[in-house]
Amino acid sequence: MAIPPYESALCMRRGECAAVLTPMPNAGLRLLAPPTYLVDGNLSVKLKRGKGEVFVWKTKQIDATPERLKELDSFRRELTEILEEAAAQ
Repeated sequence: MAIPPYESALCMRRGECAAVLTPMPNAGLRLLAPPTYLVDGNLSVKLKRGKGEVFVWKTKQIDATPERLKELDSFRRELTEILEEAAAQ
């Protein structure tokens, strides 16, 4: 998938989570932008607001609920494992 401003990078998506990867010179991939939650199909930033946390893209925000945080953590762990396994080969 293509996400501005990373149209030329490889964007990995699972559910509502995404990460941006870039090729390494000697083969393989590395993270260009860390895994995050998508807000309206765009990469968000997690911020503290009031007593909680939210994922924000421009003027839109969604609550960083326990379910969303769990989904993001699972995606982050799985992607990290895949990249580490590929680097070891």
